[in-house]
Amino acid sequence: METPLFEKSTSRAERVMQNPGRVQKLIASVIRKSASLKSTAMVPGLLEKIQPLVRMVKSYASKEYREVPWQTIVLSAAALIYFVAPFDAIADFIPILGFADDLAIVSAVLASISQDVDSFTAWEKKKREVAEHAEFTEIDNGQQ
Repeated sequence: METPLFEKSTSRAERVMQNPGRVQKLIASVIRKSASLKSTAMVPGLLEKIQPLVRMVKSYASKEYREVPWQTIVLSAAALIYFVAPFDAIADFIPILGFADDLAIVSAVLASISQDVDSFTAWEKKKREVAEHAEFTEIDNGQQ
């Protein structure tokens, strides 16, 4: 993960994460790029790997989930910034190879923060279960 381009993404991520508007722009860029790649099978697994990073960064920015180290959020945002950058170590317009470096960076970040991502996804699961329970309680009480 110690590449000059990723280091640049990391310093940019620190600034982005301090500005909710910039976080929203980053998330929107990731979603746009992901949507454009869904129809192509450029690098299998890349889109699935970035999804928890997107959700965690978004939840952190909205102050919904804060039980994660700042460094984890910065690394997550840096990986997303690297993903949306068209000219990184291998330019994304080069078929297949263009996304290999993105996959390598995202995979390395996920490996280094796996416990934090696991905690986040467990929190998401619990949150869904609580919401479903509340929904069923409303139905049982005739309040829909």
